[in-house]
Amino acid sequence: MGKKILLGSQSPRRKDLLKKMDIDFKTVKIDYEEVHPEEFLPYELPEYLALQKSLAYGKLKKDEILITADTVVVLKGMVMGKPKNKTQAKKMLNTLSGRKHEVITGVCLRCKNDLITFSDLTEVTFKDFTQKEIEYYVNKYKPFDKAGAYGIQDWLGLIGVKKIKGSFYNIVGLPTQKLYTFLNECK
Repeated sequence: MGKKILLGSQSPRRKDLLKKMDIDFKTVKIDYEEVHPEEFLPYELPEYLALQKSLAYGKLKKDEILITADTVVVLKGMVMGKPKNKTQAKKMLNTLSGRKHEVITGVCLRCKNDLITFSDLTEVTFKDFTQKEIEYYVNKYKPFDKAGAYGIQDWLGLIGVKKIKGSFYNIVGLPTQKLYTFLNECK
């Protein structure tokens, strides 16, 4: 690509995906509180938050590309972000149990002279979880840094996913195929 890639995320999953894509990158810290106007539709929210994170970083050098992202889980129009505690995590998982939901990741690519935002949507259908399974998962895996209180690559994803329609990696945290395509377009 000929540019220095900056990842504006502390997510170990996003870092791992970029490494697996053989992309050399440097992680940068961005201080941004994830707040948004209420009128945003769930499907617009991830791109908006990714853009705001990117703009919060400030200026870029001409040879840099900044990647920022945000992932949300949506069930019947209700957005599920990251749970703050065990109670919220258990409530989210009980709500998702046995149901189909959507995972939307918004991405912003910004370089000196270009700004690209895009998102991807993946449908996930879970089996019905028992309370014992939910308790075990929340206590052992502590999914407090994950939208919807779960990681698809974790135990709960392994035992609970009945069906996926769309990109698996989008659920993990980056729509890698789209990211690769747009990275090559960023000037």
